[in-house]
Amino acid sequence: MREIVLDTETTGLDPAKGDRLVEIGCVELLNTIPTGKEYHVYINPERDMPEAAFNVHGLSQAFLSDKPKFADVATEFLEFIENAPLIIHNAEFDIRFLNAELARVQKPDLEMHRVIDTLMLARRKHPGQSNGLDALCQRYNIDNTKRTKHGALIDSYLLAEVYAELTGGRQTAMSLDQNAARRGSVKAPTKQRPEPFKWGASADEQSAHAGFIAEMGEKAIWTLYVDQDKALG
Repeated sequence: MREIVLDTETTGLDPAKGDRLVEIGCVELLNTIPTGKEYHVYINPERDMPEAAFNVHGLSQAFLSDKPKFADVATEFLEFIENAPLIIHNAEFDIRFLNAELARVQKPDLEMHRVIDTLMLARRKHPGQSNGLDALCQRYNIDNTKRTKHGALIDSYLLAEVYAELTGGRQTAMSLDQNAARRGSVKAPTKQRPEPFKWGASADEQSAHAGFIAEMGEKAIWTLYVDQDKALG
């Protein structure tokens, strides 16, 4: 199944108060495994960058000033995600911002029924624990040392690994691979016998057998089969 892991960076916390998107990162999954296809874009928010937001992601107003506006990338973004389920951490935040931007360019909303919120998955699996992305990476031994600041694309790749752990996708894939390998290696050898096996008893063996039966007397059960043995022999 095709799924899209998605993350965004913004100028703040509330699109209703004028905050805007500044980065979108998407990673394509097929059966929970990244395919190598990704979508990544920096966006000119057409406004200043508050210091608090800059400290989170490090994207300055100067850096973003020559980047495309959301209206310029909306179509290619929607074409990339198509109708695939969206894997998002704390999904309500990202969807609010994306839908606010889509409304500005008169595009339809992204509906929550197609969204899988990994924060909700993590809270169900690890109740009462910290379930931020960094905490989950630490819990699952996922290397996040390159994540010095928030970044939509790197966070999407990390979230793809977290999602595989939360859903058991990685273990399932590994199990299938191992089973396939075992099936391929369990072939019986086709080694041939160097010489055909010689069936039947030799003349000396047949004579010894007849003598053994004679010693047992006429009532021996073997005498019932002597004539049959001769016919088959």
